[in-house]
Amino acid sequence: MENSTEATEFILVGLTDDPKLQIPLFIIISLIYLITLGGNLGMIVVILLDPRLHTPMYFFLTNLSLVDFGYSSAVTPKVMAGFLTGEKIIPYNACVSQFFFFVAFITVENFLLASMAYDRYAAVCKPLHYTTSMTTSVCARLAIGSYVCGFLNASIHTGDIFRLSFCRSNVVDHFFCDGPPLLALSCSDNYISEMVMLFVVGFNDLFSVLVILISYLFISVTILKMNSSEGRQKAFSTCASHLTAVSIFYGTGIFMYLQPSSSHSMDTDKIASVFYTMVIPMLNPLVYSLRNKEVKRAFKKAVGKAKSSIGVIF
Repeated sequence: MENSTEATEFILVGLTDDPKLQIPLFIIISLIYLITLGGNLGMIVVILLDPRLHTPMYFFLTNLSLVDFGYSSAVTPKVMAGFLTGEKIIPYNACVSQFFFFVAFITVENFLLASMAYDRYAAVCKPLHYTTSMTTSVCARLAIGSYVCGFLNASIHTGDIFRLSFCRSNVVDHFFCDGPPLLALSCSDNYISEMVMLFVVGFNDLFSVLVILISYLFISVTILKMNSSEGRQKAFSTCASHLTAVSIFYGTGIFMYLQPSSSHSMDTDKIASVFYTMVIPMLNPLVYSLRNKEVKRAFKKAVGKAKSSIGVIF
């Protein structure tokens, strides 16, 4: 197996070559990205400014918003620039960086979702022990562990893929540097790289999904034992939002990565990729937080303070 690469740059095919769709898609994706930035960064600011939201659940939501901002920003600006300027070339090192940070942040989100499920388990199933079981140090360890696993996973995949030789072609049939289309370009034997991707992604997803499923199994049993219909409704409402986002996140991830590269349809993969690179980071603030009364109250309070400050200045 060769241990070098002849490619110094890659050409991203993008979402479409139709000239009539370039500007409409640029406008749509720009709006999605602006909503993503506003929603996630706004959520972080609102949570940090309101002491009543300094709880484990909102601590994880803050990190989730940061991660959504991170992996969306690793991909979307390049896509927007491609639509606006028609520039499809991405330098080799930029491709490596984009792939690394995308994999890192999306893996961090994977483990944060599992941590959030455990947090909900502790809150619903053991409410009397919640403050002692979900302490600041426990939350910090769960968050730090998620980031360590994310960046370690990204290092493994980046080193594994970019050690290959890309002498066959430098045209990436995708709108960003992702694993499957890059493996398809390699003229080296990429069997080991495929197996590493399948094993590591499978292990990460399986571990997180098991934590989520077991947590919600106990939550469901606890909810069914509740005598108060109001309490059941509140608990189910919290779980439904989380499970909706979890289903979208893991569904697209499993569809993309847990199959051999020979089975991949790049057009179908692009559609799935749009969801987990652009749509999910935009929806998460809405799904997780903006339906929450406490967040709405904190947001209105922050807006009121901003208006007062502007009034004082002018």
